[in-house]
Amino acid sequence: MRIYADNAATTKMSRTAIDTMIPYMEEGYGNPSSLYVLGQQAKEALDEARATIAAVINADPSEILFTSGGSEADNQAILSGAALGAKKGKKHIISTKFEHHAVLHTLNKLEKEGYEITLLDVHENGLVDPEELKEAIREDTALVTIMFANNEIGTIQPIRELGAICREKGVLFHTDAVQAVGHIPVDVKADNIDMLSSSAHKYHGPKGVGFLYFKKGVRLQNLIEGGAQEKGRRAGTENVPGIMAMAAALKEASDNLEKNRAHLTAARDRLIAGLSEIPHSALNGDREKRLPGNVNFCFEGIEGESLLLLLDDKGISASSGSACTSGSLDPSHVLLAIGRVHDVAHGSLRLSLGEDITDEEVDYLIQSTKDVVEYLRSFSPVWRDLEAGKTPHIL
Repeated sequence: MRIYADNAATTKMSRTAIDTMIPYMEEGYGNPSSLYVLGQQAKEALDEARATIAAVINADPSEILFTSGGSEADNQAILSGAALGAKKGKKHIISTKFEHHAVLHTLNKLEKEGYEITLLDVHENGLVDPEELKEAIREDTALVTIMFANNEIGTIQPIRELGAICREKGVLFHTDAVQAVGHIPVDVKADNIDMLSSSAHKYHGPKGVGFLYFKKGVRLQNLIEGGAQEKGRRAGTENVPGIMAMAAALKEASDNLEKNRAHLTAARDRLIAGLSEIPHSALNGDREKRLPGNVNFCFEGIEGESLLLLLDDKGISASSGSACTSGSLDPSHVLLAIGRVHDVAHGSLRLSLGEDITDEEVDYLIQSTKDVVEYLRSFSPVWRDLEAGKTPHIL
């Protein structure tokens, strides 16, 4: 049996997305900036895609900017918010300790340029306390950037409430919604969002394409200079095939959102129940306020890398955290942010399920993980010391 359980890292392109993409590679390959028919047909296609995407998140088509993905969108949103604030003498930015590195590294850059950064705690349950955000906002706060749903532990933030606080205080609010869009309801108006980042390959679209929503009146700072594409906000010929596939994938995900969410939530809960039977294990993040397909556990006395390799031998593709930091030997900053100690954080497993997961496959994930954890513990000196009482159990 082969099970792909790393959908938070990337998803398989849907047949709908592929079928939508191919004609724009074979026949509709014109440059949207060209005046002749082939070019204007490509431009009309982009307008259609923009309208499709806008409708899904309750935005206006003019508020959608096409990007290369979530990281670029995060960078442009944060740098734009910072620049707008600086013009008014405001150089304070609020975020959280467990954001994606596309956000944290951009904030580090701004800190070196004289901005003051406040990172909110996310507590043991992986959730931001709205009251703490309210207390952190100051007269010189230019921007608040808080992710919609965490990419590692799947916790869904109280975005609507957080956005309302920012709206009341007159502070720009950006959310990295890369893990949320296409999986849970997102409404930029009702959720009080000023800027939102999304990436197509998280909802069965192609890699290398995404979008940034920016509310009317928000002036974006360009990251890429050159031509007048995207109304002068992002130079470079648009990736028409990728954009069309992204729009098709998002519409398909939106049309099936409730059905998929119900199925994935049931599979997720079945998986959590099974893995919870492993002694000295712990679910990371809130039990209920999490993405439908996300399960993240820590297992005491083992190393996550060994766990992943042995699960791969059993036909299971999984991860221990963000694919963007898979080469790092450091424990996940997300798990450290929710209070996991280094030794426990090293023994983590993230299983992010796809919409086609079956009960049989969930049961196989449970049994395989149980077998591998037991095997790794059987020759672990750390586990021997824990069981002998030389070292106290943490979980």
